[in-house]
Amino acid sequence: MPISHADYSNINYDEMALNIGVKSKYIPMIVKSFSEETTSILEALEESIKLMDYDEIRVHAHEIKGSSGNIKFNEIFEMAKEMEQEAAKKSRDFDYKRYLEAIKRSVDTISL
Repeated sequence: MPISHADYSNINYDEMALNIGVKSKYIPMIVKSFSEETTSILEALEESIKLMDYDEIRVHAHEIKGSSGNIKFNEIFEMAKEMEQEAAKKSRDFDYKRYLEAIKRSVDTISL
C-alpha cells in the first residue's frame, strides 16, 4: 500500500543537512534540483506505465528511489523501491498508477 500522504512542505534545512552530510546553505539547491529532476522522471514513468514497459518502469522507479534516498525523503524512497521491485518481477497485479500518483502528490508538497 503506497504512503499517499507524505508531506515535505516544512523541510528543516538544518536537520536535513545533518542527515545527509552537507551544509544547510546547500539544501535549497539540492531540494530544488530533486524536485525538478523528479518531475521530469515522473513524466517518463507515467508514459512507461501507460505502455506497461516494465523495464522502463523499473529504470525510472530506480532513479527516483536513488535520488529520494540520498536526501532522506523516505516515503518517496519506499514507494519507488516497491514499484521498482514489482516492475523487475513484471508484476501485472501491482497498482503502478496508484503509486505514481502517491509519489506525485508527495513531490508536489515540496516547498522551494
